[in-house]
Amino acid sequence: MNVSLFSPSELERMHGAALHTLDHVGFDLPHAETRRRLADLGARTEGDSERVFLPPDVVDQCIAMAGKEFALYGRDLSQAAPFGVGKRNYNSIAGEALWVEEPGGPRRYCRLEDVAVAARLGDALANLTIVGAMADPQELAPQVRCVHVLAELMRNTTKPVLFWFSDRRSARHVCDLVVALRGSEQAAIERPYTYHLLEPISPLRFPHDGVDLIYETARLRMPVAIGPMAQMGVSAPCTIAGTMAHEHAEILAGICVVQAIAPGTPVCYGGICHALDMRTTQMIFAGPEQALFGVGMTEMGKRLGLPVYINVGLTDAKRPDAQAGLEIGITLMLGAAAGADVFGHLGIAGVDQASSLDMLVMQHEAVRYVESVLRDVSVTDDTIAADLVAEVGPGGSFLDRMHTARSFRRELWFPEVLDRMFYEPWREAGSWSLEQVCRDRRAALLAKHVADPLSPDVDREITAIVAAADREHDS
Repeated sequence: MNVSLFSPSELERMHGAALHTLDHVGFDLPHAETRRRLADLGARTEGDSERVFLPPDVVDQCIAMAGKEFALYGRDLSQAAPFGVGKRNYNSIAGEALWVEEPGGPRRYCRLEDVAVAARLGDALANLTIVGAMADPQELAPQVRCVHVLAELMRNTTKPVLFWFSDRRSARHVCDLVVALRGSEQAAIERPYTYHLLEPISPLRFPHDGVDLIYETARLRMPVAIGPMAQMGVSAPCTIAGTMAHEHAEILAGICVVQAIAPGTPVCYGGICHALDMRTTQMIFAGPEQALFGVGMTEMGKRLGLPVYINVGLTDAKRPDAQAGLEIGITLMLGAAAGADVFGHLGIAGVDQASSLDMLVMQHEAVRYVESVLRDVSVTDDTIAADLVAEVGPGGSFLDRMHTARSFRRELWFPEVLDRMFYEPWREAGSWSLEQVCRDRRAALLAKHVADPLSPDVDREITAIVAAADREHDS
């Protein structure tokens, strides 16, 4: 199954517009060393100005340099998330400032203990391939927050992880943690554990710290996802094509920035643009425009031969209700069918309103559904079963046949939270809603699931690195 939106000539036209923007408008890069390196590649700069202009040949050169296939590996190396090879990956949100215990209830600021809970649930959800921290603990100073968060992720999941980086100094401690987990720097390079999201600030500007920390993560050849969040009508033109071309320009600039710092670094094309609701002034997570962006930006990234990350499977709803199911299902199905590599960030209630474990459970069910739709369907003599049809004949039944017993577990998808009960048993069971089922399943998984523990030696080393980061910050 393959969904597409644009013709090759339309994709080429948007790509050409992005190249023109980079060559004639340029972008602002508040990082002198990186501007110098880009100039060495052939970019144009203007003295001490932060403005950088990229000729098309420089962009082409950097795209050619970029690594286009990579994988993230959990501390259990069998838990892998491959990119650029036709596989689909799903991750929970890297972190929100607010947390909601139950949909519709009050919100509070996230704490470090929330990271541990989110990681345990992510570890238990089989189809979640990359476990996000989901919480951005507000009691911790931003300069050390990511170090504490990564340590909690390491202790509570065996899968690859995702969290928000902060700056170059904390990135050094992050790299130390990854080396401690792997046992050596070479092992950390060979089996990447996480990746950094470089998020250009639309329109056409880069954050100093987001660029600066790549000089540290390059030590481990850590992959970089480049994901501006251009908003149609605010930080990008108020058209689908205009926003896509604008976002594409920022991603191309990001590719050049990364390759100027660390040539050959694997990158992921993050086509995560959104639209703005002009009535509410709220960004839209899951309108029809997001489905179009998901498909179109996948086509744009794949045109360059890069793995692609898109924001689909999200919802503007605040609770796992009918609106959430409609928005999550439609956008995720179309984005997955378009061929993107990773989808996120799952577990958000509304548009960055809070993290919700119940919403994550519902989205995980949607992931399972989508994966079943996109499975390979076997067409053989056994699956066509013409001989069986002849044997059963008109008016017969296939229910009592061995072929049915052999086949149904392979051919049928069975839900974990969706309802298929008869009406009266459903009423007798309490006439429960999907929201209640998600809440109950979340509680059941957290009650019984604990990730395999770290070895005591590695745990002690992780504790020492976190303590060193705290001392450095306090000094």
